[in-house]
Amino acid sequence: MTEPSRTSLSYRDAGVDIDAGDQLVENIKPFARRTMRPEVLAGIGGFGGLVEISKKYREPVLVSGTDGVGTKLKLAFELNRHDTVGIDLVAMSVNDILVQGAEPLFFLDYFACGKLDVTTATEVIKGIAHGCEQAGCALIGGETAEMPGMYPAGEYDLAGFAVGVVEKSQIITGESIQPGDVVLGLASNGAHSNGYSLIRKVLHLAEADFTATFDGDRSLAEVVMAPTRIYVKPMLKLMANLPVKGMAHITGGGITENIPRVLPEHCVAQIDAASWQLPKLFQWLQQAGNIASQEMYRTFNCGIGMAVVVAAEHAEEAIRQLTAEGETVYRIGHVRLRDSNEHQTQVA
Repeated sequence: MTEPSRTSLSYRDAGVDIDAGDQLVENIKPFARRTMRPEVLAGIGGFGGLVEISKKYREPVLVSGTDGVGTKLKLAFELNRHDTVGIDLVAMSVNDILVQGAEPLFFLDYFACGKLDVTTATEVIKGIAHGCEQAGCALIGGETAEMPGMYPAGEYDLAGFAVGVVEKSQIITGESIQPGDVVLGLASNGAHSNGYSLIRKVLHLAEADFTATFDGDRSLAEVVMAPTRIYVKPMLKLMANLPVKGMAHITGGGITENIPRVLPEHCVAQIDAASWQLPKLFQWLQQAGNIASQEMYRTFNCGIGMAVVVAAEHAEEAIRQLTAEGETVYRIGHVRLRDSNEHQTQVA
């Protein structure tokens, strides 16, 4: 057994640069500051973030959600595009808590890497702050973990969670959904943050050229890295004006596996696939990967990022209001009675 080195070692010698971490905190403070809400008492820099609940709620209920970005990050590394994955991170959590009627209050992130690249990390967290601005929630803190040997050079992982609040009497559960209700679909920005293990496999098999013009004036790289759309502000405004019976964020599991999560047992969502045009990205993936249609619908959002269930008499007004807020909205189906053990979402 050799004697231990008598050389004075530092944390930096072990691969952790505290100064770089401090610089990152300073870099992100201006972006986080733009996301602040009146309820935030203490944000970035402390051991914990302090947020009070607004007095406008009589019976406030906290709603929380957590998620990551998944293997879409592998494309971010390959393409050296780090400015939008932070938006994806926020979107995956705030859209999830939105479906229960919650207004997102604050968000925290976890950024883990083997060696901290301050420039890259700043781009990522700048995107997180931008996503928080879109959602109207405050970025009050997070964690940057530099762990030598845990990640390959140039790679990192992301996780985050959001906390929102909803009046107890206004929680959206889907219990009031009944046959005859209408299912609306809000357009997605692309594949969002789901199905990327399959997307990457198709891209590899097709030997795709990321620089080639793919959709209009956008390159394939721009299309596959388009950030997840955040539906918070338009939907909160709609919910303040009209009764919304149910919502489903179309994430992993696609259309067929997410809509049932909000339906009563006796109901089926009958989705008309012809009611919207399959975006070019999904057309190409299906053709290049020889993917069956039903596999497409249970893997990808296929152009529908959020499903919204309303009473038939409110459907047209909901479409009008959401369109006025900048959303592209389709009337994609209706709710009907369920036959025995059939799957709760049928796409045809």
